[in-house]
Amino acid sequence: MSHLTHLLSLSRAARLIGVNRSELQKKIQHGDLHAFDGMVSIDELLRAYPRAQLEDDTEYSRVLHIREAAFGKRVFERAMPDAETLATRVTELSKELTLSQTQVKQFKLLLDRLRDKLTDMSKQTDAKAAVNELKTWLAAETTAALEHDYANPLAVRDNLLRVMAAHVTVLPSGHDFFVEGADTLLEGALRAGLPLNYGCSGGNCGLCRAKVVAGQVKKTRHHDYVLTESEKSQGYVLLCCNTAVTDVELEAPVAGGVQDIPFQQIAAKVKSVTGLNHDMVLLHLQTPRSSRLRFLAGQYVMLQLSKSLTAQLPIASCPCDERNILFHVRRMPGNLFSDYVFNRLKSNEVVDIEGPAGEFILQEKTTRPLYFIAFDTGFAPIKSLLEHAMSLDAAEAIHLYWIGSSDSSIYLPNIPRAWADALDNFHYTALVAGHDLSHLTALREEALLTMLKGIINEHPEVTDGDVYIAGPEAASKLAERFFLGLGLPKTRVFISYQSL
Repeated sequence: MSHLTHLLSLSRAARLIGVNRSELQKKIQHGDLHAFDGMVSIDELLRAYPRAQLEDDTEYSRVLHIREAAFGKRVFERAMPDAETLATRVTELSKELTLSQTQVKQFKLLLDRLRDKLTDMSKQTDAKAAVNELKTWLAAETTAALEHDYANPLAVRDNLLRVMAAHVTVLPSGHDFFVEGADTLLEGALRAGLPLNYGCSGGNCGLCRAKVVAGQVKKTRHHDYVLTESEKSQGYVLLCCNTAVTDVELEAPVAGGVQDIPFQQIAAKVKSVTGLNHDMVLLHLQTPRSSRLRFLAGQYVMLQLSKSLTAQLPIASCPCDERNILFHVRRMPGNLFSDYVFNRLKSNEVVDIEGPAGEFILQEKTTRPLYFIAFDTGFAPIKSLLEHAMSLDAAEAIHLYWIGSSDSSIYLPNIPRAWADALDNFHYTALVAGHDLSHLTALREEALLTMLKGIINEHPEVTDGDVYIAGPEAASKLAERFFLGLGLPKTRVFISYQSL
C-alpha cells in the first residue's frame, strides 16, 4: 500500500472529511464504511464520501470557529506552527512521498514550491500578513494541482493536514490527538480532553515526563527539571516543553478516574467578576503559571475568600484550559460567601482553591447518546462535561435540557445556542418551570414530572443513552428517580446536587 493510501485513525479521518468521529463509527457499524483494526483508508473514505473535495472545507471551518468561540479559545494564535516546524514537516513528508511510485508528481511539485514559499515568508516582518498570504497561496496552488487529473483529492488534503498539524498517538491507551500551531504536546492533549499526567506545566516538576516511541519532537521552551542521561537516551521528554514536528507515538499514563487526580492547594487570583444578570455572576480565577489546577470535567473545589469565607462550587470550565477556572455564583442574601462575591470581591484578590473532588464525571469510553439535564445553576458542572464531551467527539448525539425556575435562571443562553448552531449532533432545549426548583411541593413535583415526560415523548430512545443530571437537590433527585424508573441502570444515570 502506498503512502497516499495509508490507514488513518478515526480521529484523523473525521478531521479529513469534516465530520464528527461518531458519524464514522455509525457508518462502520452499519457496514457503510469498512475499517481495518479500527482504522480506515483514504480510498475507502473517498468511496463513502465521493463528493469530498479539498476546497469544500468552508462550512467545516465555520463550525470550528463557532465552537472555538463558544469555548472562549483564540483560534488564530493556534492556526499555524512556526516556520521551522512547517519546513521540517514539509521535508519529512517529501521523503515519504519519494517512496511512492504513483500519484505523487503534482503534490511533490507543490511541496517544493511550499518550501520556497516558506523561505520567502521568513523574510517578512508582519507575521499575520504572512500567514494570510500563505493560506491564500495554498488554496490556489492545491486547486491548480487538482486540475491535472489528480486521482484522489483526499490524499492531497490529508498530506496538507499533516503539514499543518501533527498527529499524536498515546500508548498503551490508544488515545490520539492533534498538535496545532505553537501548542506543546501537553496543550494539544488537554485541548483534546485527554487527561495526561502533569503538574506545573512550566518545566519544573517533571510530572509530564513521557517517552517518545516514534516520530520527531522539538524543544520549545527552557525547563529547570533535569532529565537523567538514561532518560534522555530512552527518548523521554517533558510534554509541557516540547511540540510535535512529525506524527508522534508517545508512551504516557492517562488518568483513568478521579483516583488518578491528586489533591491540590493553589492560591489563585481573581481575573474578573462579571455580572450575568441580577442574581448570577461569572467568577473567573487564574492560577499561577507554575501551579495549575488539574481536574476532571464535572468535579468541584473548595474556594476560600478573605481567609474565612468558604464554599464548595462546581467548576464551570473545561480541563483543557487548566489556568483559567470559571465558576457560576448565585446571589443568596445572607450567605457570607455570596455576599462577598457580589459586593466586595475585586480583581487580583487572592482566592484559595482546594481540591478537586467529586465523581460526577464523563464516562469517556461510551459512544451512546448523551442527555444532560441542568436545573438552574446545575448548568455549571454540565457545561464542563459538555465541553469535555465535545472535545472527545465520540458521542453519537448530545442533548442538553436546561430547566430554569424562571427565565432569568437560564443565565447563559447564548453559549448552548452557539453549540447547537455549530455542531450537527448537539441539540439544545430551554424550559421554564415557573417555580423554585429548590423547593418542590406535591403540585410542583407533578408539574416537573410532566416536563420530564415531555422529554421522553420527544426522545423515546433516551433509554439507549447516558443521562447526566445536576442542580438543586429536590429537582435532581426527582429526575434521577424518573429516569431510573424508565429502566435505565444506575450505571448510566449520573447526578450532582448543588448547594450554592
